[in-house]
Amino acid sequence: MEPSGIPESTTPGDYELDGLMCELQTSTFAAFNTTILYSLVFLLSLVGNSLVLWVLVKYENLESLTNVFILNLCLSDLVFACLLPLWTLGYHLGWVLGDFFCKLSNMMFSTSLFSSIFFLTIMTMLRYQSVVSPLSSLRVHTLWCRVSVTAAVWAASILSSIPDTMFHKVFNLETSSICEYSETKWFLASAYQHIVFFLFSMGVILFCYVEILRTLCRSRSKRHHRTVRLILTIVLAHFVSWAPYNLVLFLQTLQKLEIIQSCTAIERLHYALLICRNLAFSHCCFNPVLYVFVGVKFRRHLKSLLQTFWLCRSQAPSSSSPPHSPRAFHSEGASFY
Repeated sequence: MEPSGIPESTTPGDYELDGLMCELQTSTFAAFNTTILYSLVFLLSLVGNSLVLWVLVKYENLESLTNVFILNLCLSDLVFACLLPLWTLGYHLGWVLGDFFCKLSNMMFSTSLFSSIFFLTIMTMLRYQSVVSPLSSLRVHTLWCRVSVTAAVWAASILSSIPDTMFHKVFNLETSSICEYSETKWFLASAYQHIVFFLFSMGVILFCYVEILRTLCRSRSKRHHRTVRLILTIVLAHFVSWAPYNLVLFLQTLQKLEIIQSCTAIERLHYALLICRNLAFSHCCFNPVLYVFVGVKFRRHLKSLLQTFWLCRSQAPSSSSPPHSPRAFHSEGASFY
């Protein structure tokens, strides 16, 4: 389930010789494709999420709880993206960073993944509240409220990552080392945890967005219709990115339980895991596009920011088009949405 020096979670002794041959064939295919993809995703995520953070801090009102969640979602994606070079290195050299960083990297992976799920779900619930019950969203969220909710999400994410952290260790093989689960039962427990979290979050998200769409369809506001398109983009992107990965993850548990045994089926599952996992991990680089870049306000802020940066570099500032005032919006509706 977690990335490592080979394209699928295994522990020594899990397979007979045929299974190992299937695994080695998949590894050759994985190394070339994953190196290119992870490098591109890392660069795009770094640039995209950094721009989002820059615009948020410079122009937006962080008293908005939605904006605070967007900021934390960007941080989560950046943490995720920073792990990609380590996994790329693992495909070529195996795990060379020792047992401590084996546990640390898996903690960061799980914490980033769970925090993204939690923040996305809570953001959806806030959007549901603001559309279905607009009067209830007019209240101002205090600093204590924003800090408490954010801290609770990160704390829950870290606690949820404890199994992945504790039960990983480095195994020294003949030609390299791998960072894997110490026992198959811990892999199964972690896989079921990821699947349950995904299904629960998607259930909440789908319920909220169905209610949102029902409310917006009764509205004649063009702004609301734009919101519908944005909502559909967010939901579809999240589902398309992570649903195949979780489906293959479930099939992988069947392999571990020896329900799937044939070498052909195992090899196909390896390829499916590689493709679905790469799709899911790419989500951290196009999250900024889905959540922010399609927003009119963000494009305006980004244009102003780039103009200011360009004018500063050319030492010819213009006073005819002053940038938008930072933190000029003071309600929960004042977000990139």
